[in-house]
Amino acid sequence: MSQKLQRQRHQAQTSINIGYLLLSFPLGICYFILIVMGIIVTALNLFLIGIPLLILFMSAIWKIAAFERQLVIRWLHVSIAPMAAPFPAQASRIQRGLLHLRRTVTWKSILYLFLKFPFGILAFYVTLVFLILCLALCLISAILGLLVAPFVYFYMAVASNSTLDSKAAGKYIKNVLTGAGMAFFPLIAINFLASLWSQFAQAMLGMNENAMRLAEATALAERERLKAERAEQSRRELIMNVSHDLRTPVASIRGHLEALLLSSNEQTLSPAMLYDYLQIAHRETMRLGVLVEDLLSLARNDSHELRLQIDTIDAGAVIEEVYQIMMPLARRERKISLIREIPPQLPAISADRQRLIQVVLNLVRNAITYTPDGGIVAISLQQTETQYITLSVADTGIGISQEEQQHIFERFYRTDASRTRSSGGFGLGLAIVQDFIQAMGGTISVESTPGVGSTFHLQLKIAPAIASTRQALV
Repeated sequence: MSQKLQRQRHQAQTSINIGYLLLSFPLGICYFILIVMGIIVTALNLFLIGIPLLILFMSAIWKIAAFERQLVIRWLHVSIAPMAAPFPAQASRIQRGLLHLRRTVTWKSILYLFLKFPFGILAFYVTLVFLILCLALCLISAILGLLVAPFVYFYMAVASNSTLDSKAAGKYIKNVLTGAGMAFFPLIAINFLASLWSQFAQAMLGMNENAMRLAEATALAERERLKAERAEQSRRELIMNVSHDLRTPVASIRGHLEALLLSSNEQTLSPAMLYDYLQIAHRETMRLGVLVEDLLSLARNDSHELRLQIDTIDAGAVIEEVYQIMMPLARRERKISLIREIPPQLPAISADRQRLIQVVLNLVRNAITYTPDGGIVAISLQQTETQYITLSVADTGIGISQEEQQHIFERFYRTDASRTRSSGGFGLGLAIVQDFIQAMGGTISVESTPGVGSTFHLQLKIAPAIASTRQALV
């Protein structure tokens, strides 16, 4: 069956080769006329129009060569290397034009299209002659077969004692009708001619091995350059964010402490004002602690020095601890109701307890920050899959647009610069949350509707029946 399929494919490819060789004649004429006319028009108008006309002519030739390359690839089924590497992103049109003129493939493609004309003439006539020869051999073989077939039939019947071997007779008659295969020699020559031209196209319409290596090295250098530029841009953004966001709480703490020092000498500060000042200083100190912790986590993660202590822990206990920490703050400062929902008898999970607390604190803190006064923030647990538990942090806040949801886990990304300035963040919180969750073998996702609220879902792995503590490098 495979031999039959292979024979059918070979016959189909022979038909395609015949079509390509016959088509080469009109294509060669068109290419020749376009090249000659282009050279004449460019030469006559070079002093009038100049370089733009030359660039337009070379661009047209390049597109025609690209069309011919695709034609050879699809019809003759040959692999051809790319014609050229992409232009540098920062190159101007003039630079691209000069670079195009310096490419070897540019001039090889012109030579290829020019030689297509004599090859087209040769291929057209050779193909016609071979096809006529093939038909003639088949016709002669058919006539001889009709004359000889009765004698062959009689001879085989006598030789086999009046028992005719139909398969042997059919095979003999088939060989006679095809001239014992001689009629297919012209087709072999046609396939050979198409193969020679495909190899020529492979050499003329694609980069050579040295050019390919140079293009790969150039592309690698360009990627490294862009990577370095992004890293430098991130560094500048980090410095700007650190200088701005650390300055605000430090100035607030300093101002209130100076007021406390002055009032202590004058003894004019009431207990209520003293409490307010201390509360503000405490809040700004907590804010500084969060910023420093984010920076420290980022530095450790980038240097691969952040270690996670993966152990079997109770996710409900983690939520309860976060709830006890954040509930007074949410109620006192924002009049927000913080609630938790922990179903009984949930299986334990595999995670780093301290990092998971940091993750949930970050999400709850963000939810409180972006929820208007009187809103609700809920922390819940549920087992949605056999191997995972879902920890969700939902709020009735301002929400996140669909476009911003695609970027909120990127470093230094801020959904609203003025709003996050007041909250004092670098745009690192959610990026660090994602790094921690992925390092613990989980995933994070978000669902949000602007004006309605947001819900962050953490998929945490359920611990195996017998779990052992292990160290994991992020």
